[in-house]
Amino acid sequence: MDIRDNSIVTRLVTLRVEINKYNYLYYVLDRSEISDEAYDQLMQELKSIESKYPDLVTEDSPTQRVGAAPSTRFTEINHPIPLLSLGNVFNTADLENWYTRTCHLLGQDTFEIVCELKMDGLAVALTYENGILKHGSTRGDGFHGENVTQNLRTIGSIPLSIPDNTNGTLEVRGEVYFPLSSFTEMNRKRELENLTPFSNPRNSASGSLRQLDPTITNQRPLDIFIYGLGYSDGINTPNNHWDTMGFLQELGFKINPNNLHCTHLSEVKEYYDYWLANRETLNYATDGIVVKVNEFEQQTHLGNVSREPRWAVAYKFPSEQAITRLTDIGINVGRTGSLNPYAILEPISVGGVTIKTATLHNEDYIKEKDIRIGDWVIIQRAGEVIPQIISPVVQKRTGGEQKFSLPTNCPKCNSKVIRKPEESMYYCTNYNCIGRALEKIKHFVSKDAMDITGMGEKLCENLLTANLIRDISDIYTITADEIMKLDKIAELSANKIIDSIEKSKTRPLSRIIFGLGILHVGSQVAETLASQYLSLEKLSKADKQSLLHLPNVGTKIADSITDYFSQTKNMDIIRSLEISGLSLRQSDENTESLPFHGMRFVLTGRLENLTRSAAEHKISVLGGVITNNVTGNTDFVLSGKDPGSKLQKALNLEIRILSEEEFLYMIDTY
Repeated sequence: MDIRDNSIVTRLVTLRVEINKYNYLYYVLDRSEISDEAYDQLMQELKSIESKYPDLVTEDSPTQRVGAAPSTRFTEINHPIPLLSLGNVFNTADLENWYTRTCHLLGQDTFEIVCELKMDGLAVALTYENGILKHGSTRGDGFHGENVTQNLRTIGSIPLSIPDNTNGTLEVRGEVYFPLSSFTEMNRKRELENLTPFSNPRNSASGSLRQLDPTITNQRPLDIFIYGLGYSDGINTPNNHWDTMGFLQELGFKINPNNLHCTHLSEVKEYYDYWLANRETLNYATDGIVVKVNEFEQQTHLGNVSREPRWAVAYKFPSEQAITRLTDIGINVGRTGSLNPYAILEPISVGGVTIKTATLHNEDYIKEKDIRIGDWVIIQRAGEVIPQIISPVVQKRTGGEQKFSLPTNCPKCNSKVIRKPEESMYYCTNYNCIGRALEKIKHFVSKDAMDITGMGEKLCENLLTANLIRDISDIYTITADEIMKLDKIAELSANKIIDSIEKSKTRPLSRIIFGLGILHVGSQVAETLASQYLSLEKLSKADKQSLLHLPNVGTKIADSITDYFSQTKNMDIIRSLEISGLSLRQSDENTESLPFHGMRFVLTGRLENLTRSAAEHKISVLGGVITNNVTGNTDFVLSGKDPGSKLQKALNLEIRILSEEEFLYMIDTY
């Protein structure tokens, strides 16, 4: 392009500025200062210029909201600072206990709070580099999410760029949701087109955002509220949450106008009561409020417990209830052989979700509540997620209802059923029970374990029934031809399943340990075991006492681990997995060569230059282990301001104390 085209560049910049302004007014401020026809004319002019001069197209151009071809899969993005979920409280007493406990941990009588409505949507993280949206991801497991950048770019209220004075890196976090009015209108159109209506706004938002083709996402009117700052690098941000939200709003992000800054707990209760009574006036689903400590310094001091921050809590609205008929009681056989009864219900809508089944926990639960087949029952969505039966409606009984007892033989394999001493569960005694095998395989291929795409419950069950697989190791022996014949799956889909099986061979050791389905071993314990033992071989030889020294491992978990590896059948499966090409040891970047390998760290006090989560993350990636208590096995205690009793205990045990400055020096050398 020669010099005479400077006028084109000027016009192009002017168009982008104008269109971005109108997008902000419409999607963020809910105002329109231009007709649809005039807006379309501006957009068409911009597209025309960019088509003639493709070298002038930039990532933040309004024309690039839908610019990518459909993807075959989502890649993974690591969250530098974990995107944690919140703990819940369900009544005033629970809220007061949280407040009192937080005051005690802060060493003061009160603290500033920010109240926000808890959106019933999908949490995402948006990362901007030098003012340009670089990528966006889902929460995932809190540490790794799916890269859904192209789909997020289709949401008009997400800015593709922020002001030029934000050079550096900025990550913001928000909730993508489906406005209720748009959801109703979309379902109306689907019914007119003889398409099945979507079940509820939250699932529809999640499904829309995870479409492999962004043009489909673009057809769904999603929106977002930004609710927090993940982290920043090279950008000056405020030192508390309330001011940070104002700062982000000035940058062009959409912030919920119903947020409230509080100085007393009574204001929090009033906020909760108001929105409990008025949530039906909102154009989005909300299932409670979020209560946050305002000051970031205090948030850092409070830190996290397990995978939940201590500085925030969700105060949930009461669960919605409904009455329907219990038509039957079914039984699932779990991967440990447990017999799990569940209610089969006449379908009913609760909170926009059609409920057909509900948990019944165990036989004792059924007998204590005197739940009978044929009863009318009160059901609720516990925590807005898991449907459960609260009680039968005894007044509606006709006399034809039937009492329930668990069978004496397994419904899947007809083997004897036993009840273990001091447990409420019954178990199938057949280790090779097809019901147990199915649940083990479903767990192994699940997203949080080996993440084998395409291996749903039906395919797993058909493979078992056809005797093509008997356990998890056989997954790596099946062929595309067998899948095609078995399930009448197209060749392309079958090949994708095989590709996903092959890719799963590269999963980290922690995923494999979790995928084995060892009783009581969740994903967090699996990560601890992987970082400590570095291989399945070493873990299989660990004794109970060494396991008990690990964080988050108690007697029940230690017994379960040693019992698992004592069984010949399990060791045979592990050998088969290794023969199939799985790496049953920690990857090269997590071996003994890491500088903090095997070192145990305890954190106490308030850090000033980085968050507690960031410090814990750095320790983990350098091979260290985070523990909660100071013992003779502790290597370092990282002490910030106002440390607690852990510091004195470390001094008594002559354990090395690290100041924050010393710790920063240590990690900066790697």
